[in-house]
Amino acid sequence: MNALGKVVRAGVGRRRVQTVAVLLTTLMAVTAAVLAAGLLVASRAPFDTAFAAQRGAELTAEYDAARSTEAQAAATAHVPGVTAAAGPYPVLSVGPHIGPNTSGMPVGQEMAPLRFVGRADAGGAVDALRLASGRWASGPGEVVLEAHNAPLDVGDQLAFPDLPGQPSLTVVGLAASMTGSADAWVPPATLARLTPPGARPDRQLLYRFQQAATDAQLAADRAALASAVPPGALGSVASYLTVRQAAEKSSATFVPFVTAFGALGLVMSVLVIAIVVGGSVSAATRRIGILKALGFTPDQVVRAYLAQALIPASAGTLLGVLLASLLAVPVLGEAATAYGTGPLTLAPWVELAVAGGALAAVAVAALVPALRGGRLRTVDALTTGRTPRAGRGRTVRALLGRLPLPRAVSLGLGGPFVRPGRSATMVTAVLLGSIGVTFALGLTLSLNGIQDGMNRKSPGSVVVQALGPPPAPVPGAAAQPVRKADPETVGALIAAQPGTRRYLRTGLTRVGVAGLAGPTEVVAYSGDSSWGAYQMVAGSWFDGPGQVVVPGGFLSSTGTRLGDTVTLTANGHQARVRIVGEAFATRPAILTDARSLDGLGAYVVPESVEFDIDLTAGTGRQGYVDALNLALAPYGITAQPNDGRLSSMALSMDTLAGTLALMLVAVAGLGVLNTVVLDTRERIRDFGIHRALGMAPRQTVTMILTSVAGIGLVAGLAGVPVGVALHDYVLPRMGRAAGTTIPAADLAVYHGWVVAPLLLAGLLMAVGGALLPAGWAARTGTAAALRTE
Repeated sequence: MNALGKVVRAGVGRRRVQTVAVLLTTLMAVTAAVLAAGLLVASRAPFDTAFAAQRGAELTAEYDAARSTEAQAAATAHVPGVTAAAGPYPVLSVGPHIGPNTSGMPVGQEMAPLRFVGRADAGGAVDALRLASGRWASGPGEVVLEAHNAPLDVGDQLAFPDLPGQPSLTVVGLAASMTGSADAWVPPATLARLTPPGARPDRQLLYRFQQAATDAQLAADRAALASAVPPGALGSVASYLTVRQAAEKSSATFVPFVTAFGALGLVMSVLVIAIVVGGSVSAATRRIGILKALGFTPDQVVRAYLAQALIPASAGTLLGVLLASLLAVPVLGEAATAYGTGPLTLAPWVELAVAGGALAAVAVAALVPALRGGRLRTVDALTTGRTPRAGRGRTVRALLGRLPLPRAVSLGLGGPFVRPGRSATMVTAVLLGSIGVTFALGLTLSLNGIQDGMNRKSPGSVVVQALGPPPAPVPGAAAQPVRKADPETVGALIAAQPGTRRYLRTGLTRVGVAGLAGPTEVVAYSGDSSWGAYQMVAGSWFDGPGQVVVPGGFLSSTGTRLGDTVTLTANGHQARVRIVGEAFATRPAILTDARSLDGLGAYVVPESVEFDIDLTAGTGRQGYVDALNLALAPYGITAQPNDGRLSSMALSMDTLAGTLALMLVAVAGLGVLNTVVLDTRERIRDFGIHRALGMAPRQTVTMILTSVAGIGLVAGLAGVPVGVALHDYVLPRMGRAAGTTIPAADLAVYHGWVVAPLLLAGLLMAVGGALLPAGWAARTGTAAALRTE
């Protein structure tokens, strides 16, 4: 090994603390940067990425079996413009009943009709299904449900008591289709068992086209398919653009949050790497002088210190990429849940780019002080050593010494002014960490408030749902007479039940709105709904017929404002209503008193009717539910406790915010640790002198911790308002992306009890990073400290 190699090896091995600090800092910085960059990349068109990976269907078409043959339907796969097709698959809508299950669903209750498709496997040239859990259905009594809206889980059963032989199916898997091509998949032979006597399944084909980027292009593709079969044979046709629009709305909600954290992570990673590496090379000025005195050229000095920085940094980079790859699985899994798409993966080029960028940052950070040291004359390098420039910070320290403070405290407070450049970089690192913690906590509190607001869609302690046709008996169960339920009868039973304080009834229908294309959903309320009002953004809840409350997306789409009047249409009739409030809701539905629809003849779907029940004080919820279910038993419906609904997006954002905030805190803490290590080693002789003059070890610890406490406190005080401003900038944009306005109450979450500990976050990060070197300095003996060079 040549002399240069020995110098590099000795430098890496001898300065173990700084070597480990560079390794750990690079590791955490690279991990944070890879995750941040990976999330940013994954947030760009996640639906398009998953759609391409699963070869999603651009059009999902169904052909009437009574008007076309299977051969005619199959021949459409060769229509000009079609690049790939799958099918024909037999498709049939059947209303199953809930069989034995572990999901808590009432056994025997009839479900809304499901679209069953007979499909032998999950693959194919178009619409390759992704198994979320379980396996594919291969046996005659097995079914796979669509994962996004599955009412049951693997192992549960569906019953068909109205079909010959009363077949039942066991759920063996949950699968996801990028375009929702079916509600359930069964082997083709099984679909024949689900077909009622005299019925014929239609045929489903899935297509991809040469041109399918716009509604106009897909309309032309649909016309080409229709012309290839007999008139009227082409039935329903679903476009992927509709699904894409909903998915992009979800991902657009997520992007501002990811961008904010990603930018913080990337900036802090580069900054802390520069602090650590640049500081470690700058601290070796005296050693550089020794090397030059031994005959090393400036070029050799520069190469030696570049290598000493790059060796631990390379190891840290490699470990950081590996750790990021492991953490990316749960982190990107949370993001995929929020986006509602298939699994997201870490792009390999992201890992390579971050690794290359980290090593480049290390090289640049080490090169600048190494070049400066290489240009120093040997005598200057030897005499400079660890001694700071004369007079630096002397005035501030003299003023602090006059204050009525313990000497260890005044010396510590004056420490940052000796190395103002290094102190400034440490302030910046802690500042970014403080911003990240403030933003993450505010985001979590806001999301919890938003979740509470969303749960107002279903208020009360108990809920009764589904007033459709009475369920048929489950095979093997004792037959009981079941009467058809109607809303008035169920309402009377609820009102008569002891413990009922109040209740409201809602139902769904669709009407036309002047100025909007297509039907708009309406939630019709019966009874006093004031106690179950949505969280309001502006205006007030309706208090009678002729008034409506709408979400912000409706106001944007129609160009209306509070106080304006809109016209509802249905069955050739019209009704004029006035907008009195803007509700916090992402669902684009009109909320109104049911009497506002009188005269329109709008049909309220029985399966959508819901009763929300508020209980009197002191009433036990479970006992009330059990008693009410006895009264409802003859109607085949059940009451259930209302525990609210936890949004997967809110949960995903909370988890990601906590993970990324911890990463930022760890990187900031390592930056402080390394800086204090450098300062401590440079000032070890000073500590020895202080010890010789009577300073106790605990006073040494106090002095070092005080030197960073001021930095941490200043960074915390500056970081909190920036974090609050970032929160107030990002949250409204997330709301607009979701088609709503975030209520002011959910934005104003930084109350006194929240801000007070946040102001100390920077202090805690700085003191936490300084504890280890402070303890090391306190344990160093006086003689050893005085002999240290």
